[in-house]
Amino acid sequence: MISNKAKKQIDAWVAKYPTGNQGSAVMEALKIVQAENDNYLNADAIQAVADYLDIPGIAAAEVATFYENYNHKPVGKHTIRICHNISCMLNGADDLISYLEEKLNVKTGEVTKNGLFNVKKVECLGACVGAPMFQIGDQYYENLTEKKIDKILADLKAGAE
Repeated sequence: MISNKAKKQIDAWVAKYPTGNQGSAVMEALKIVQAENDNYLNADAIQAVADYLDIPGIAAAEVATFYENYNHKPVGKHTIRICHNISCMLNGADDLISYLEEKLNVKTGEVTKNGLFNVKKVECLGACVGAPMFQIGDQYYENLTEKKIDKILADLKAGAE
């Protein structure tokens, strides 16, 4: 279930910790395995990480279910993780969530028919100064407006075609 490429990446993280503390790499290991599994983790993938790191399955599952950056069902090619915490909310996040849902014809948590996007409300992403904001992949997009969102989505659609 874990490719050789992923094992090498995980091993690089494990090497950062003292011998016997390979479980400390569980967050990155889950992230790596998720990326290779259509950007979501099922129970088998979580268990495979636990087995590879030689930690109890429940330990990997606790991490995978606690943090919002792990997906437990299929998602779009681009997950739009829109911040819904206080700074973003006060600066219009609710209106932008509604705008995204209408523009993409999905509700939060759903995947677009073309499989490109899904919208996920998350708590603080640590970019309050740029509120409202969202994250797609490793990229943060701050000071969002409907016009900026239109441009971002158009660029991502163009890149997928």
